[in-house]
Amino acid sequence: MKHDKRIGLLALAVLTLASAPAVAGETSVTVTKSPSCGCCQGWVDHMIDNGYEVRVIETEDLTPVKQRLGVPDSLGSCHTAEIGGYVIEGHVPAATIGRLLAEKPRVSGIAAPGMPQGSPGMAGEREPFVVMSFGPAGILPFQKID
Repeated sequence: MKHDKRIGLLALAVLTLASAPAVAGETSVTVTKSPSCGCCQGWVDHMIDNGYEVRVIETEDLTPVKQRLGVPDSLGSCHTAEIGGYVIEGHVPAATIGRLLAEKPRVSGIAAPGMPQGSPGMAGEREPFVVMSFGPAGILPFQKID
């Protein structure tokens, strides 16, 4: 019976680790969003559900934040987040953020331009979209989301 209990505890530990963010220590996210935006809150909930600790700053004017963080106008979306020295623009999935934090590419950040249908926080059936990276090398594809 003791052996069975240990196996159960081990399985629980593995499941807990599997649902945690990809990189230990990189769990604190600061997101700036409009106080009235429901899809932004949906993305915040998605991040919390994936093990991230989210601090929300609400403002009606995100332009100064995007300018300070160097988000290209062409990649703009409805909220901007910061984690681990990177900028996350828009409805980027938590798994893609985990990949960014694990690989640590030389970019300023990643973005899901616009508001892709079915992306985290957005209603509807998921439509394919491309998460773009941006930084000194320019704007480049980072990951296709199907």
